Amino acid sequence: MKAIGVIPARWASTRFEGKVLADINGKPMVQWVWEKAKQCRRLEDVWIACDDAKIVTAVKKFGGKSVLTGAHHPSGSDRIAEAVRDVKVDIVVNIQADEPLIDPGVIDHLVDALQKDKQAMMATVIKQITSQEEYENPNVVKVVIDQNQNALYFSRSPIPYSRERKKVNEFICYKHLGLYAYRKNFLLTFTPWAKSILESTEQLEQLRVLEAGHRIKTICTDKDTVGVDTPEDLQRVKNLLGVK
Repeated sequence: MKAIGVIPARWASTRFEGKVLADINGKPMVQWVWEKAKQCRRLEDVWIACDDAKIVTAVKKFGGKSVLTGAHHPSGSDRIAEAVRDVKVDIVVNIQADEPLIDPGVIDHLVDALQKDKQAMMATVIKQITSQEEYENPNVVKVVIDQNQNALYFSRSPIPYSRERKKVNEFICYKHLGLYAYRKNFLLTFTPWAKSILESTEQLEQLRVLEAGHRIKTICTDKDTVGVDTPEDLQRVKNLLGVK
């Protein structure tokens, strides 16, 4: 069952334009992500789906494979759908371009989840929340799951809500890490759907899938990621890597 990784790389980020090419120790951030993804055992290839010639040039320079897509796509899933539409592949992994510390093993486990569960059309990664600050932060997406590790709901609000006002170390709660794997046919099926009511409310595209009655399989990891949304986040990554 052929699986590939696709890194959607958008130039016009609202909070940090051009962040995918931000320099980290002499390499653009997207190269760090690509190099991590290339270490995966379950991926036969890794592409970068981008919307700007500047990114194409940078990818060519470090030896990666890029696909130039339209600039109109509202989400990474839409950009990836265009990139793989005519490609013979079974599983497509959406690897965030702004997470240069991504663990290759987590990507492999995500592919394994779809290969083992033949009925699952889509899978994603979650991690237990251990910080009250994360639990209450609307920028951290929370998720609740059923006993079969399928997502029940995603929200920016603290879920599940503890009526007894317990702290996060007194009950189990999870955050969503923005890494997805899809069966290609399902990716091409759901991306043209109109935004659902819940998706529009929470501004979370995965709710379109749940609201339509489809399952999203989750795998739990203890490996955290550091997303780069601002120049301050970039400095945090550099500090973790021990570079200037």
